[in-house]
Amino acid sequence: MVSESTTTADATPPVSAVEQDRRAYRRRQQLKSVAVSLVSTIALVAIVVIGLKMSPGWPRVKQTFFSPEYFAKAFPDLLKGLWLNLKVLAVAVVGVAIFGTLIALVRTSRNPVMFPLRALAALYTTVMRGIPMIVLLYLIGFGIPGLGLFGRIDPAILGTIAVVMGYSAYVAEVLRAGFNDVHPSQRASARSLGLTAGQTTWMVVIPQALRKVAPALMNDFISMQKDVGLISVLGAVDAVRAAQIEVASSYNFTPYVAASLLFILMSVPFILLNDWYSERLRKRELSGGTV
Repeated sequence: MVSESTTTADATPPVSAVEQDRRAYRRRQQLKSVAVSLVSTIALVAIVVIGLKMSPGWPRVKQTFFSPEYFAKAFPDLLKGLWLNLKVLAVAVVGVAIFGTLIALVRTSRNPVMFPLRALAALYTTVMRGIPMIVLLYLIGFGIPGLGLFGRIDPAILGTIAVVMGYSAYVAEVLRAGFNDVHPSQRASARSLGLTAGQTTWMVVIPQALRKVAPALMNDFISMQKDVGLISVLGAVDAVRAAQIEVASSYNFTPYVAASLLFILMSVPFILLNDWYSERLRKRELSGGTV
């Protein structure tokens, strides 16, 4: 049997009239914001549609870039090429994670013995971040086979190597910023508990750094999703190359639009995830809670 005191303690306290007014005001403001957003969106769409319809060349542009016939014809080959992009992306993500982490650890090391490696890592990140990705693809894709040391190499493999080398520099700098952002007291506390320098790095520093730089890493991943399409310049038949083949035979640019749509659909889930995590991280930091 529940006592009267327990029932009273568990009872929800009544909401004051002032709080009820505040809640009603917030609901009205939210509904007003939704209505304004809906009206402004409809107005913008209407302006764009009317502008396109009034353009004299719209029928020709529509047939050249948005033809359902050429879209359906090219779509199976584009999906087959997209599968190659996904395989390259999967391998590149693992390679960038490993190589970028190693570079970041070398750059943040304070051991005097590591000075030559630190200088080399700093030079590497500076050079790689300054070279356009398409130029790097040409250098790797045509330079390595030109040495004649390995025989014929699949263009997709060479493209993967170039993507890993290019994005490792960006990810390494992001991770380095995260490592340096971890307060020195965290390292000191870990060492005082008996952890070695390596254990402190892997068990204390890296987890905290990843949590801080996760949004930036997600942005790099989204950018890498897009840039794996550049392996087509080496002759790999990915989605972009498949679209190029279709365009060369039909002189209709709809396959390019279809390939772009596939890359957008591939990126949207990670873009939404990045936005959600960034907002969640911001709210927790503002509330003063632990992340």
